[in-house]
This record gives sequence, C-alpha cells and structure tokens, in this order.
Amino acid sequence: VQLQASGGGLVQAGGSLRLSCAASGSIFNIRDMGWYRQVPGKQRELVAKITITGISEYNEFLRGRFTISRDNARDTVYLQMNRLKPEDTAVYYCNADITPHYGQGHTGQYWGQGTLVTVSS
Repeated sequence: VQLQASGGGLVQAGGSLRLSCAASGSIFNIRDMGWYRQVPGKQRELVAKITITGISEYNEFLRGRFTISRDNARDTVYLQMNRLKPEDTAVYYCNADITPHYGQGHTGQYWGQGTLVTVSS
C-alpha cells in the first residue's frame, strides 16, 4: 500500500494549486484521508482531512482558501488551494487511514512522500 502525491510546484502569491494523492495497492478500505504540511524547523500541522462520507475538517486558519475533497472510487484525495500566500510555502503530505487486504500490510496511518509547494511574493 502506498500514497502518491502530486501537484506541487511554484506559484505566485494569489494563485492556485491543486494537489492530488492516490492510494494504491491491495486495499480493503480507506477511512479518513487528509493533508498535512511542514516547514523546516516546525511541527507538521493539519491542513484538512475528510471522512469516507465526505465530512471535512480544516485548520481554522486555512478554512475558506483551501478545500479538500475525495473520490472514493479512485481512492484519491484532493486539496484545492486558492489565494495562496508566501506563508503557505511548505512540503505537503497526504495521509490516509487504511486497512489493506489480509496480510498485505499494517492497518493504520499511511503517508505520501510529500510534495513541495512554493509561493513567491
């Protein structure tokens, strides 16, 4: 089981980016999926997460600019980021709570490799 994130890059302040993260492997089910971000020297922080039924939770400081969504048929979670600011610059990690098919891995949290988002002023 693995998570593959994509969509990061360089964008000017005020611009938008859409991150994607697809889970693959022998998956029985996926519960919560989410995005976190980390700046060097700081703790990783929650950006947003979403349940299998589509209930979302946001970092209160990002609500209104970021929108999380998921496609359960594709085992994919998305993060639409609008009105980006230089302080949004970070490595963004996707996360999912996964149960693999029997014997195919551990049940619990999986992390993607991280995708760098750089917002220039």
